Amino acid sequence: MKLAVINFSGNVGKTTVARHLLAPRIPGCQVVAVESINADDGQPVTIRGRQFAQLQEFLQSVDDVVIDIGASNVEDLLKLMRRYRGSQEDFDGFVVPTVPARKQQQDTAATLAELARIGVPATRVRLVFNQVDDDIPIEHAFETLLAYCSTSGAVQPRTAACMTYNEVYARIRGTGQSLLELAADATDFKAEIVKAGSTSDKLALAQKLATRRLARGVVPELDACFAALDLRSCLARESGETTLPAA
Repeated sequence: MKLAVINFSGNVGKTTVARHLLAPRIPGCQVVAVESINADDGQPVTIRGRQFAQLQEFLQSVDDVVIDIGASNVEDLLKLMRRYRGSQEDFDGFVVPTVPARKQQQDTAATLAELARIGVPATRVRLVFNQVDDDIPIEHAFETLLAYCSTSGAVQPRTAACMTYNEVYARIRGTGQSLLELAADATDFKAEIVKAGSTSDKLALAQKLATRRLARGVVPELDACFAALDLRSCLARESGETTLPAA
């Protein structure tokens, strides 16, 4: 399965969605930032301008990939997709994370409008409601965006596809750690803390324990969010039905 994680706006959690929600639940999937598609010689290649063709070529060579498109590259990429007629078909689905801030909701609506403009059907677009507050109903927190969806038909919102705010993402940012691996870690941190000789070592182990607890709390939420996205239905094409392997 080939997915693009996209939004005109920054700070909506595109990388979090790509690395922690989508890729771990699609067997054999890799995450690639749009700036770092690897050429045959193993050197990083920046996908900008005329080099957009390289992204298309890369997508033909892989089966399962999530493309994390940085906000600074979205406008140029969509412009080039209009030029390369039909290139949107290289993606099975477009996942659009959004957060409650009004500006981000407006940018999300603009992203949905542009996807429709280049020919992406609503059936292949998914919203992920990120940084949700348990105490505020999604219908209220995302009122502006949901009103746009209702009038435009650009996407059918699935409000169960949501992620609450969780500090675990900040804790593991830049570490390359997997939430699934963290949650499965069987280390007896309490025993390790007792054996630790210094206060700093004890604190370091306590932080690891706290991070594991956060991971164990968030993984079931991500499982439910992924299930609500129902990405299998994105793969239904005119040429026939393809199934996504079970995670």
